[in-house]
Parts: sequence; structure tokens; C-alpha cells
Amino acid sequence: MKIIILNFVVFLFVLMQAPHANAHLKDSLVSHSKVPFDGYDLTWINGQNRQKDFPLVLKDKNDETILTGAVYMDGYYNYNFNNPIDNTHTISSSIGRNNEFTVNMASIGIESYYKNVIGRIYLQYGQLASIVQDLDGSITHGRNTSINNLKYIREAAAGYHFDKWYGVNVEMGIFMSYIGLESYVLNENWSYQRSMPCDFTPFYFSGARIQMFPTKKLKQEIWLLNGWQTYNSWNQGIGFGSSTYYRPNTNLQLVANFYLAGQDTRSNAAVRRYHHDNSIVARYYNNQNSKLVSQAAFSINNHYGFQTGGGVKSSQNYMAGTSLANRVWFSKNKFALTLRADYVTNPGAYLAFSPSPVAANDFNDAIASGETLDIFQGTATVDVMPNDRVTFRLEYGYRSCNLPYFASAGGTTSPDGWNDNIGISWRPNLVRNENRITASVNFRL
Repeated sequence: MKIIILNFVVFLFVLMQAPHANAHLKDSLVSHSKVPFDGYDLTWINGQNRQKDFPLVLKDKNDETILTGAVYMDGYYNYNFNNPIDNTHTISSSIGRNNEFTVNMASIGIESYYKNVIGRIYLQYGQLASIVQDLDGSITHGRNTSINNLKYIREAAAGYHFDKWYGVNVEMGIFMSYIGLESYVLNENWSYQRSMPCDFTPFYFSGARIQMFPTKKLKQEIWLLNGWQTYNSWNQGIGFGSSTYYRPNTNLQLVANFYLAGQDTRSNAAVRRYHHDNSIVARYYNNQNSKLVSQAAFSINNHYGFQTGGGVKSSQNYMAGTSLANRVWFSKNKFALTLRADYVTNPGAYLAFSPSPVAANDFNDAIASGETLDIFQGTATVDVMPNDRVTFRLEYGYRSCNLPYFASAGGTTSPDGWNDNIGISWRPNLVRNENRITASVNFRL
């Protein structure tokens, strides 16, 4: 792995020596007659990269983009006011540690759409991969598979672009999930901690997809997937997905996503999983040269899903949630303030985080007795953005749950916080509320 990283560093150094240009990856399609969303400013959208300048670009003698490189670094310091003894921050796929400086993600990658051939690979290191990928139990299904070979790949895909309509892309590989508004890459979101509805849904998929752009304003995707955030399949079924993006103008985005599982339950192949989410993201003020308020936008993201079949009742195993955020930019987009509130309910808790390995039985017993899982979260986020390559972020977050669910001062690992000293009868003293402050720095090139 060290050799791979070294080769990437050398390659990116070569890219940096190439003539710089203000280009986005989609500019590689400019040579074609039609470009989807051409002329749109999408950098303000929640869950989208806000970069306008892409310096790591390599071009051929005809000035056509061959490769685009990327470097990303995300670090944070988080303080949970419950101050758990094991320094573990629980019930989050964004934040995993407390009262520590943490490298959340370090990533490098390259993309190419050269002469209609699509190639993409992003490598990743950091805590975020451990929080998300280590939970994939499908890697124990059969042989010739290992999470150690895949968890360091953030994205990898190969495919081809067809000059039909405004473009048709056919790809196969590991992709970022299309479900949910917010991105796996935290710098692309308006808040550092993702909304709870997004935290309960996948962040990556293994499979194949077709991206179709029938018009300049519309993108339609069809997906075939191994499963719900899995590298492999639980059983013999293949999942099916659909994603629709409609952008009538540069200030409005409408999204509708669907997922129908093949067989996503190890112990019961008859269970089927259905999920739907939809989003509205609108910019209602835009004066980017203003030294006071330069932009203002809101996003609303709604989720609903359930499991059914094989004795599982959808009325007792469903997930519903919503997230509403409002963001205001100041001083030519150098500063921003985001306020967000979200709520999720998950009877059956089939998508919920486990509070900890040693608390799993107690939590499962409560759910089995008929308790629902209801969580509210509120965040306030201040961003300082000197340019589109770095973001300094300070965020306050509050969460509450109807069940004891979050880590208390006693932590969730063992009496002294070490995972080799659990004890036979020890159980963590979970609490219903949590307050935290998180400071982060994100670098992107």
C-alpha cells in the first residue's frame, strides 16, 4: 500500500507541473456538442463540491483534458460534554472520537473522461473509513474477499461515455452512494456532522450504473448493486436503484431516489428492503459581490423506508426522517452560517447504530419489547473560507433520544475505557442527551 501511495504522490507532483487551468471535470466533455447543466453554478448546493478552480489538470497538445487530480485532507477536534472515559464519540458516521485531534480522511485520486473513456480512482486513509467500512459484514460471505483490500478505496470505476442526448455514461466499480442529500466527503456538506436521516443510509455501493442526461436540466441514473452499503452480497439477490436530478435553473435542485433490495438480510433471504428519499435545495438570494450577505439557501431532505417479508412486518420495521437546513453566506462567500434541525424514527432499529458491542443486547431487548427509536438533532455551523481550497469550521451539536442511547462519562467500552478489560457483568450507563463542539480544518486541491 505504501508503494501505491508513493506512486500517487509522484503522479500528482507531475500533474502540478502541467499548465494550470480553471477547469472542472465536466469541462472534458466540452468538446462534445451538448453539456448537461452547462453554465450552472452548483458550488452552493448542500452535498456538492464548492471548488471553482481545479489546478491539478493535465492536458494534451490539443488542450483537451486528459486527467484531473485531487488531494483532500480533513482533520477535527471534537469535545463531547459527556466526556466519555474511552474518548469514543458514538452514534455518528462523521465523528468517532472525543477530546482528541483526529485525521478523519486523507485522500488522493485521479479522474479521466479522455476520448469518452471514463476512469476514476480515489484512495482514502483515516478514521472515517473505520467507522463506515468496518461494519460491512458481507465480507464473511464466501471466500476470496477481504475488507482490507477495499476499505482504502473511496471510489474506483471504469466506463464509457456515449454522445447520446446530453450524454450517457455506463460505469462499473465502487461508488459514493446516491441515496441521501449529504456527501460522504464532509467538506461538501453545509454541516460537519451529517443529518441523522443521512447517517442512517449508505455511503458507498459496489455495482454498476447508467447515467443518462436526456436534457440539459435532467439526470437519470439506474443502478444495479450488491447490497445496502456492502462490498459483497448477503444472499443471491441483486439490489436495484434509481436516482433523478432535475435542475430547472442554477438556483434550484430537485432530487428523488429509490432503492429496492434483492436480499439484504443474512438470516432471512425473504426480507426485502425499500427506501425512498427526496430533496429540495433552493438558493433564494444571490449577490456574490456583496460584502454583507452574498448568498442564502435552504435544503430539505426527506427519507422513508421499510423492510418486509419472511415474517418481518413493515409496520414494525421502518425508517422515516427529515432534515431542514438554512445557510447564509457573508462577505463574498468568505464566511457562512448554517442552522439545521433533523429528526428520525426507526421502529425495529434495523438501520440504527448500536450504542456499543457490550450494550447491544440491552438495546436490542428494548427494541424487541416494542420501543421505538426516535432521535432529534440540531446543529449550528460557522465556516471561514479564505478560498475554495480550505475551510475552517466550528460547530455546535445537540442530540436527544427517547431511549438511553449516547455515551455517558463512563464510556461504552469497559469500566476503565480499554477494550481488553470489559468484565462479565459491566454495562455502559447510556444517556438520552448529548452536547458537543467540533472544530475542523478541510483542505482540498
